Amino acid sequence: MRTFRLAVTLASALALTACDSEPAEPETVTVALDAPNEAGPAAPAAPVKDYGATPMPDRVAVIGLLNKRNNVTQNITLKPGENREIGPVIIRLSACERTAPWELPQEVGAFVQVDVQERGQGQHRRVFSGWLFRESPSLNVVEHPVYDVWVKDCTMAFPGEEGAAAPAAKASGRPAPRPAAAATPAPASAPTPGA
Repeated sequence: MRTFRLAVTLASALALTACDSEPAEPETVTVALDAPNEAGPAAPAAPVKDYGATPMPDRVAVIGLLNKRNNVTQNITLKPGENREIGPVIIRLSACERTAPWELPQEVGAFVQVDVQERGQGQHRRVFSGWLFRESPSLNVVEHPVYDVWVKDCTMAFPGEEGAAAPAAKASGRPAPRPAAAATPAPASAPTPGA
């Protein structure tokens, strides 16, 4: 029992001694941001799995732009990576997505950046950068006193989707053809009582 007490006393003393010592400074490494990568060339990026959906560069988004001063609305059609300058506004589209037809809830979104050149300013200023969702316009809002921007559509197709030409028809403004409904037999009439 005496050796147990001695061991406990020794352990307590060591624990208290460790508490009194000052913590070591964390090791820091300074790396220059403009220095070349010493590890060699970067590995190629892993291919993005689209699971058979329309590849990102082939998707088309329709973005709405409202000028609140004169109440003029414009539809801007962009592919990911493109930008459009409309007066003092530059809209950049980085990506657009919509949920697959078999997933719920159905949503359409686009990653958009909006730059505005205010009156008297020499260059554009970023006023928004983020995802906009058609079904949830209040989730992310372009907060600007003059311009409002929102996503209207993202044209893309998924494998197994009926009428794979439907997204292309949407982009052209024509209604998509609907599949023919299967003929359903009329219900048989019930026999009348007493007959």
